[in-house]
Amino acid sequence: MGATNNEVWQFATVVATRAVAADILRIELEPDQPAKADPGTHVDVKVQIGETTDKRSYSIVESLDEGKVLAISVQRAPASRGGSIYMHTLTPGDRIEITQPLQNFPLRIGAPKYILLAGGIGVTAIAAMASALRQVGADYHLVYAARSSDVMAYGVELQKEHGERTTLHLDDEDGLLDLDALVKEAGGATELYMCGPIRLMDAVRRSWEAAGHSLPNLRYETFGNSGWFEPEEFEVAIPRLEVNVTVGPGVSMLEALETAGVDMMFDCRRGECGLCEVRVGDLDGEIDHRDVFYSERQKDASAKMCCCVSRVVSHTDGAGSTPGVRQPRIIIDIP
Repeated sequence: MGATNNEVWQFATVVATRAVAADILRIELEPDQPAKADPGTHVDVKVQIGETTDKRSYSIVESLDEGKVLAISVQRAPASRGGSIYMHTLTPGDRIEITQPLQNFPLRIGAPKYILLAGGIGVTAIAAMASALRQVGADYHLVYAARSSDVMAYGVELQKEHGERTTLHLDDEDGLLDLDALVKEAGGATELYMCGPIRLMDAVRRSWEAAGHSLPNLRYETFGNSGWFEPEEFEVAIPRLEVNVTVGPGVSMLEALETAGVDMMFDCRRGECGLCEVRVGDLDGEIDHRDVFYSERQKDASAKMCCCVSRVVSHTDGAGSTPGVRQPRIIIDIP
């Protein structure tokens, strides 16, 4: 049974679209029932994938004219399950169903200093926060890292808006971002907000803990689909329910179980809330934990997993998945 998170659905009209980077499309929506969109909010969107209607979440990059126009940006993912492909087909005049703005990543005003860290398309969740902090005269440092300039959406605009408070980092030119140095910049009451791939956020969290900084001052939102290894096909079984399902590379375990008729609990679908937790009985392979819900100790134990984002891969050598002779398989039970 899926939780609704008090969603209020409405129709919206696509009023403009434009490419803001390679495979990244900015989509401006005019909702039928405009509502204020605070920094950190997102909208859920009904997407059409073949004959199936599904839901995807997209951060609100910009709220224009008191929420009468909401701008989101969608990256067409190479391993898309179909949602981003659908969004990239939208053109002005199209009508789609969206929620009113939903808040899972609030910005707290009043800290003595802020560090805002965006990795790749994670800038969509961070950009509005930077604008809000600039407007209230806060002390902040915006750091935006991307693989290369062609995939750095809004880089020029952010540099122009925030000037010296902005650090743009390109991996192909500057190497890996020095996260330890960034974390050392944080004072005792500094709050760090970040959104990006799971590898980036996991590294920041480790560095933050090692520096002895306050964990409540580290706040984040994840893509919910980025992992440590390339997705593989695997089998999931629930003996008590006599269920045996194949999970393809482009499908989540949660989606595969829903399709098989299993009544599943879930809410965020991004590995943040833990509501979709399943218990692991037996495992042939390894769990690619893609959530930000469990601690490192819980992930190492591999006794539970968030089935909305985490997957099973072949046994690994520490550098990446190495497909074996047998298909990865997991036996689970659900609450």
